[in-house]
Amino acid sequence: MRVDISLLPALAATFMLVFARIGAMVMLLPGFGEANIPVRVRLAIALALTLIILPLHRNDYQVSMTSIAPLLVLMIHEIIIGVVLGATARVTLSALAVAGSVIAQQLGLGFVTTIDPTQGQQGALIGNFLTMLGLALLFATDMHHLVIAALNESYKAFSPGELMSSGDVAALATRAFSTAFKIGVQLSAPFIVFGLVFNLGLGVLARLMPQMQVYFVGVPLSILGGFLILALVIATMMGTYLDYFGGVMHQLAPRS
Repeated sequence: MRVDISLLPALAATFMLVFARIGAMVMLLPGFGEANIPVRVRLAIALALTLIILPLHRNDYQVSMTSIAPLLVLMIHEIIIGVVLGATARVTLSALAVAGSVIAQQLGLGFVTTIDPTQGQQGALIGNFLTMLGLALLFATDMHHLVIAALNESYKAFSPGELMSSGDVAALATRAFSTAFKIGVQLSAPFIVFGLVFNLGLGVLARLMPQMQVYFVGVPLSILGGFLILALVIATMMGTYLDYFGGVMHQLAPRS
């Protein structure tokens, strides 16, 4: 009995190319690529997804084992695609960070910072809370399935071997950042209105009663009022964010 192993080198090269795209994207994806997740766990997730997606798109790769240079160029191209897709999805979390920073400033909690477990750096306390809540809701509502679907559908939007236009990448990055900032401001809009009205009221009160210590009276009321508004609008805020995240995933890899 003879076993033909002539296809193994080409299969191994194809596996590495698929892993280059998926691994680069997984290392940046929200929920999968967080800094507090062990590297081995992220690597295991990337390998598992590669084993699942490889049979579906094996024929999309034209692998030639006669020269190593084309394989290296194709691998770099796959890594770039994975980084672009993963970074675009990662930017969606910055919308919650923007909203949290604006809310913290309006409530007088801008100086209250703590370590963001998703980034491993300092961030506004409310922003960290919204980020963790957003990640929890993404998994609770099965939105992470859209991420896995986007990995599969990305082969239709970005075929292996086809060069990505630098103009398209720049437009994608600009649109992703601008949309994230816009959504962040929209999520914090009730608190911007509250801060404006509340500070105007404090200004009028300070003019009417100069002897009153407005700061010591206003800060506790501002924090209390802000948390009451947060309790009222948190469900709507996170629902809007989930719709935004789903829209980004569909834009990254639209289904035909």
